[in-house]
Amino acid sequence: MRRSAPPNMPPHMRNFTRNILMWILVAIVMIVAFNLFNAPHQVVEEVSYSQFLDLLERNAIKSTVIGEHALTAEVNRKLFREYRKEMGIKKTTLPFWRRALGEEQARRGPPPATVRIKVNIPSDYGDLIKKLREHHVGIYVKPPEKTPWYVSILGSWLPFILLIAIWIFFMRQMQVGGGKALSFGKSKARLMSDQGKKVTFADVAGIEEAKEEVQEIIEFLKDPKKFQKLGGKIPKGVLLVGPPGTGKTLLAKAIAGEAGVPFFSISGSEFVEMFVGVGAARVRDLFDQAKRHAPCIIFVDEIDAVGRHRGAGLGGGHDEREQTLNQLLVEMDGMDTSEGIILVAATNRPDILDPALLRPGRFDRRVVIPRPDVKGREEIIKVHVKGKPLSEDVDIQVLAKSTPGFSGADLANLVNEAALLAARREKEQISMDDFEEAKDKILMGAERKSMIISDEEKENTAYHEGGHALVAKLIPGTDPVHKVTIIPRGLALGVTQQLPTDDRYTYTREQLLKNITVLLGGRAAEEVVLHHQTTGAANDLERATEIARRMVCQFGMSERLGPLTFGKKDEMIFLGKELATHKEYSERTAEEIDEEVSRIVRECYEEAKGLLTANIEALKALARALLEKEVLSSNEIDDILSQYELKRSTRFEEAKASAEAG
Repeated sequence: MRRSAPPNMPPHMRNFTRNILMWILVAIVMIVAFNLFNAPHQVVEEVSYSQFLDLLERNAIKSTVIGEHALTAEVNRKLFREYRKEMGIKKTTLPFWRRALGEEQARRGPPPATVRIKVNIPSDYGDLIKKLREHHVGIYVKPPEKTPWYVSILGSWLPFILLIAIWIFFMRQMQVGGGKALSFGKSKARLMSDQGKKVTFADVAGIEEAKEEVQEIIEFLKDPKKFQKLGGKIPKGVLLVGPPGTGKTLLAKAIAGEAGVPFFSISGSEFVEMFVGVGAARVRDLFDQAKRHAPCIIFVDEIDAVGRHRGAGLGGGHDEREQTLNQLLVEMDGMDTSEGIILVAATNRPDILDPALLRPGRFDRRVVIPRPDVKGREEIIKVHVKGKPLSEDVDIQVLAKSTPGFSGADLANLVNEAALLAARREKEQISMDDFEEAKDKILMGAERKSMIISDEEKENTAYHEGGHALVAKLIPGTDPVHKVTIIPRGLALGVTQQLPTDDRYTYTREQLLKNITVLLGGRAAEEVVLHHQTTGAANDLERATEIARRMVCQFGMSERLGPLTFGKKDEMIFLGKELATHKEYSERTAEEIDEEVSRIVRECYEEAKGLLTANIEALKALARALLEKEVLSSNEIDDILSQYELKRSTRFEEAKASAEAG
């Protein structure tokens, strides 16, 4: 009958007993292996002293090694076998490993001519030496062993002790995060407990509409009967969609914090490993954990890492990622809404997700989290400046208006950079200057004051940036110039920064043409004043050409080609990026597209050259001021230009009036 551990034995004691038994078994195996591989390659038999003397008389002894109380001798195998048969001596029973080695040696080839025997001898073996010499036997004397017994044992067993120690160390290293070795199928989801700081909706700002959409999920987790009594079912999955840094992860944590339920967090890339089947096993384990902690929220960040279109692999096979996705789909189908398990996922690439994920019954609800508007940015900045000492000149509303396009993460970085700058200057409070410099660092890059620039390049940069600023001032309706600098920042030798007054979501044809003209103002200034061209305008030309091509091919803003789009983007969904644009129009149309793009860019360039030629003195004044101060603000630019009678652009107003009249 098998005896089991007492039922009241704690689990750690049962594990300890099991481990002790395992180590004893390992030790036994090591001892057997040691004795097996350290056995002599020739069979040793023990005979009596009288038998030894008989063999000596028969000249069967070839050589001897005399020790303190015994000797070993090499005996002629044939004579020894005949003597044993004649005297009726039975063969000595040997340990199984020695017999096995002897048989193995016999199989490898013919047996040796001699056999080794062992015999105990008396302490006074003077007569024995004499007899050995008479029979011409080789005599060797083994010196007495002076090595302590424990040293011999240690020398014999040290390699195996080291082997066991290395094995134990390896096993310990394999125990990652409390799991046993080879437990790849365990989910790596992190359970957010209530012990840390709880994230609530008070920590989330700028996305009020998104918070309202997820509010009923919180109410369901708090009181599910409220919806169930009317037959309503809560969505199984909520997909948070938005650009990076807009607060998708923070909103998911706030949902769990408001509902007061466990929150499992895992990234989509943590499901897939190099071993086949691991991802699917982790998905099953994750949902098993969630069922034990229901009601709860499972948050999968960057779900596009595992939820891309199936069948889009480069090899075209059923890869590990698709197997993981299949298991995720099965688990979502098997979820019972009454259990209170809600799957929340976040991605900034909803276009590459598999359609099976987005159907009703899986991710029922899609919550869009856009970049915050002016009001949202103001609320986000207020959240991040809590607890930070601000000087009286800090205007959060001005900061919000001057940071269009910033996400929540960008604004958090802005506040942090301002705090670091203030601490570096040993200030007690964060001032508006710190915020402005932090904003410039984020938008334009860090200043590279140590970069040595020749006077000729510095002058060229001054006229280039002055050309951008002046053209922007001379064309009505362009974004206001915020700052111009010829201090190298990031990868640029100079920067002209424009900041829109309002958030803009669409652009008119005239606005795009104005942007192209401002971009070409730098190259135009180089030609008008310095009469040469430099490589500094490479990025401006690239952006201007891109805008013009998109006007013709995507926005249908060409009068010659009409309201049509040209070209279809080819994407590798598995790679997640656009690889090429498929040409699905004729060569004649391609020539017309190239001609139209060239016409738009050339007309804008001629407009910029004409404006700068007509206001060349104002351009030179701006360049001189930049060479002197290196940085000009919007007010300083206005003060310089107020001294000249400027000839502004009328092209766009005339075109607009002509269109209205026509």
